[in-house]
Amino acid sequence: MSGRTGGTGRSGRGGNERSGRRVAAAVVAGVVTLALGAAAIPRPPSLSPEVTGDEALIGQVRDELPAGAFDRLAVAVVDGDEVTRAEFGTATGPGADEFEIGSVTKTITASLYAVALQRGEVQRESTLGDVLGVTGAASSITLEELATQHSGLPRLPADLRFTGRVLLANLSGADPYTDDVAALVGQASRAEVDDDKPYGYSNFGMALLGQALATAADTPWEQLVAERVAEPLGLADTYAPGDPEGLRPDAPTGFTSSGRHADAWTMRAFGPAGSVRSTLDDMVAYTVAQRDDRAPGVIATEPLVEAGDGGGEIGWAWQTTPREGDGGGDGDGGGTVTWHDGMTGGYASFVGFDRDSDRAVVVLSSSAVSLDDLAFELLEEEK
Repeated sequence: MSGRTGGTGRSGRGGNERSGRRVAAAVVAGVVTLALGAAAIPRPPSLSPEVTGDEALIGQVRDELPAGAFDRLAVAVVDGDEVTRAEFGTATGPGADEFEIGSVTKTITASLYAVALQRGEVQRESTLGDVLGVTGAASSITLEELATQHSGLPRLPADLRFTGRVLLANLSGADPYTDDVAALVGQASRAEVDDDKPYGYSNFGMALLGQALATAADTPWEQLVAERVAEPLGLADTYAPGDPEGLRPDAPTGFTSSGRHADAWTMRAFGPAGSVRSTLDDMVAYTVAQRDDRAPGVIATEPLVEAGDGGGEIGWAWQTTPREGDGGGDGDGGGTVTWHDGMTGGYASFVGFDRDSDRAVVVLSSSAVSLDDLAFELLEEEK
């Protein structure tokens, strides 16, 4: 420091003024910090009192909700052609009934894979090196391995694991997925790959699958969702935004499990792993079309390989799990449930069906609290 500020040439009064200003500034800063801290304290929403639907189902959902912050919630149970709903948070404006479906998006990417195979745009043995120009160990991963979650890739690339931007996104409720396709390809080219390629759920892998399909079709993945899945099924309110500018006007946002506000997750290059937004009606139509074998690329629902140690299998993204039933709870005689769940920063979702019982269930929530237990219980009930 210079002698000008550190010496004794100024009067004591001048030093006291500076000291006083520092104290005042510290007090103001403390007040601001406390105010910001108070503003950051989660104020968990409560489940909306605006309720429509079947009274029995409404009561069952209320009774079986797990702990956590809840706001809007939409549940549908389908038996044959009969649909029973319970909706908490009645739509009050454009987009008010919209939800992020999170990783249920992976089943749409799986449908696109099946359609691309049918059209001859890709082959099961097509590799990331062939289609996306990925180099390194991941270059030889096939699209089939990506679709069945047996790619050997980690759940996320290194850039999205325990980094500063991810921590900041978690604290602020922002979308952590901000990379474009070039960055995604770079991450894949640097990735370590498990040579044994056991089952391993990977957002990384599914994002690469979707972008490979887009490259092979010379069409943005978001457009493929619209043209090859949403439009054929009449899903007018189902779309992939691609980036924040692609969100529909008044698109709602959700809440973290602790009740903090969460931004919309549009996910950019990672969109094929979890960015689609939809409504209860559209997801019912989508799930029933899968159950009834009339959805585009429905072959994706057929189990192909084992998925972990729990007795389940996986097709292309879709999980298949033994259903508890008359066989004593071990799956014997109880049929199977084909399903996928999802979660973003502010939403949770579940879609599933049992072809043997002709039953389907959809659960959509604007809070990041898993409702899988509720969904499976609804699926396993007898008519």
